[in-house]
Amino acid sequence: MFARYWVFDLRRKIVLLLEIGLVLAGLLLGFSAWKLDSALKQPLNLSQEQLLDVAAGATPTGTFNRLENDGVLEDAFWLRLYWRFNLEGQPLHSGEYRMTPGLTAQGLIGLWQRGEVVQYSLTLVEGWNFRQVRSALAKHEKIEQTLTGLSDREVMAKIGHPDVFPEGRFFPDTYRFVRGMTDVEFLKKAYNRLDDVLEQEWSRRAPDAPYTDPYQALIMASLVEKETGVPEERGQIAGVFVRRLKIGMLLQTDPTVIYGMGERYNGKLTRAHLKEATPYNTYMISGLPPTPIAMVGREAIHAALNPVPGSSLYFVARGDGSHIFSDSLDAHNAAVREYQLKRRADYRSSPAPATPAAVEPVAPEAAPAQSPQ
Repeated sequence: MFARYWVFDLRRKIVLLLEIGLVLAGLLLGFSAWKLDSALKQPLNLSQEQLLDVAAGATPTGTFNRLENDGVLEDAFWLRLYWRFNLEGQPLHSGEYRMTPGLTAQGLIGLWQRGEVVQYSLTLVEGWNFRQVRSALAKHEKIEQTLTGLSDREVMAKIGHPDVFPEGRFFPDTYRFVRGMTDVEFLKKAYNRLDDVLEQEWSRRAPDAPYTDPYQALIMASLVEKETGVPEERGQIAGVFVRRLKIGMLLQTDPTVIYGMGERYNGKLTRAHLKEATPYNTYMISGLPPTPIAMVGREAIHAALNPVPGSSLYFVARGDGSHIFSDSLDAHNAAVREYQLKRRADYRSSPAPATPAAVEPVAPEAAPAQSPQ
């Protein structure tokens, strides 16, 4: 009988221990769920916006620990457990994440899950030359600089085009990127974009477009780009230049002279400059200059490849950014007298730049009567 009582007592103790274990397990699970919920819902300890820089190869564990050490959040242990059991295998995208006051730890994890890294932008402006492109790149603090001190030829070699002249070979646009993009990667993107646009527009060229290859069209587009920023005039400007090419008439466009002068140009173009022998002086050379003189947008490329038909061979700036087109030299001379020799105080040879970064063109002196301007 004693043995049976002992067995009964043992069973009762085992049941009691199991009940206690279940209660403790329940309490532990409840405590864990509460701690986890509290850890996820905690607002980040921030008084102002901060950027969290997650380097390539960083792990959630290391990033949680860093944030806890910096006092931005608490209970990194529970957040690590949450990631391990709920987001195992989810990559942590490198880049910068914007942390704002009021953002919770769960909200931050959501940014990581979606890869919502901070993006920056840089705009390359129609009409810029390569020197201006390099300057804009060098000034952007979020772009990793690797090309400092290199020549233009060396830069082109770095982006994989060692034998290409850089002028006009990059597409003007607003490019978005994350911190850490190198200047080489940026230029590759702009170079490839220009190639794509040029190829697309070349396939849509007019049947009588007077170019043997897309590069010639790119050169013409750069002249159109520098002569006018009025969209509806690009085709007309191209038409004047194409007609001049076809009859063997000098193009005589001031922007090519200015480009050939390089850094010597101080905002004033004189008759003496028009007589200087440079490879780009279209008052002295026949046909197109040897290379583009600026970056060009799609509209200028399209205009160069699809010039507006007509009979005009001359144009002169009105002073408000638009132009007067003339068929004859006499009509052109009259327009020059009206708009070039009697300039208003607010005279402009082209429209005001769309952005502060754009270079403001300076109205040259009155050109000789045979100039298309």
